[in-house]
Amino acid sequence: VEQMLKNALFVPNDTLLGSEDCRTAIITGPNMAGKSTYMRQVALIVLMAQMGSFVPAQSAHIGIVDRLFTRIGASDDLASGQSTFMVEMTEVADILKNATPRSLLILDEIGRGTSTFDGMSIARAVVEHIADPAKGLGCKTLFATHYHELTELEGTVEGVKNYNIAVKKRGEDITFLRRIVRGPADDSYGIEVAKLAGLPGSVTRRAHE
Repeated sequence: VEQMLKNALFVPNDTLLGSEDCRTAIITGPNMAGKSTYMRQVALIVLMAQMGSFVPAQSAHIGIVDRLFTRIGASDDLASGQSTFMVEMTEVADILKNATPRSLLILDEIGRGTSTFDGMSIARAVVEHIADPAKGLGCKTLFATHYHELTELEGTVEGVKNYNIAVKKRGEDITFLRRIVRGPADDSYGIEVAKLAGLPGSVTRRAHE
């Protein structure tokens, strides 16, 4: 990230995962705030530690991980006629079949390729299955989502905790702080991000209405 964004200061974040208290972290926050970067950082550090490498951290205590599964980014398999959603579900199915309680899962935006109601239901069922050692896997998981309804799982499913990427809002302007903090995000800031991307003012004003 520092190589790509020369003037940007990379913000370091702690990760506490795998204790009885927090096996599954549900991460909310706006697009571009840094959810995927944070999750990839954890995956890369675990991978580096396992092969005996130094890791970029002040201190690290990392248990053995038997496998590392990721589901990040959207891709259509047009050649075989599979939609983004079908590809995503096939990959999630593969993860759920092959992961063990000692695996690390990095899941980004599960269920977004279909209707909100179905997508959210699938995402919730996946989290419940991953988080519960008795009925499912009980493995270490970082799960980024825009479905704020999933933040209700903290307190109802053991080992699930909410985190969000902090954002500072002034009027209609937002600043990404890149800090990961406890608790659910208070807003998805979609319209503000659309404004940053350069959507015409008339469109974003109408979206607010």
